[in-house]
Amino acid sequence: MRLIKAKKVVDPDAKVDLFSKIFSSFFLTGYFPVASGTVGSLAALIIFCFSIFYSPVVLFLLIAFCFVTGIFTSKNVMKRYGDDPSVVVIDESVGMWLTVLIFILLSGSVPSLFYLGISFLAFRFFDITKLQPAKYFDGLNSGFGIMMDDVVAGVYAGITVYLIWLSKLDFRF
Repeated sequence: MRLIKAKKVVDPDAKVDLFSKIFSSFFLTGYFPVASGTVGSLAALIIFCFSIFYSPVVLFLLIAFCFVTGIFTSKNVMKRYGDDPSVVVIDESVGMWLTVLIFILLSGSVPSLFYLGISFLAFRFFDITKLQPAKYFDGLNSGFGIMMDDVVAGVYAGITVYLIWLSKLDFRF
């Protein structure tokens, strides 16, 4: 379990196309010097400033598109940075969005700022701890594995946030 992954270049001659670099790093947030996964997860929450992304259909389509595209762009970035590169944070974005989507689907409501914060904390907890089968996917060392371990973390986090919501814990901001 690594809280801060070092940014390493395993093949300085490997070229990464601009689209893969920007997309897989979620608009370059993956290049933040420390805790790039946390920064990428926080950046992913910005979309919730726009109400259209609270639509389960729109959010699902965004997740599906970014998941599939993330598999291919992550694979391209791996050529230069090696297995599970810290600059790839599109997986954290997908995981965050999935956490919120599961909450919306299960609760039937739009999360308050409080629950977006709880979603962030829950997702980061499950992303870092890598409970099975996330640990299995993390070990695949492939674009699919990079994306899937965060999907699993997002499912765990979404269910957890829903269970917290059921307890009616809420602080209005």
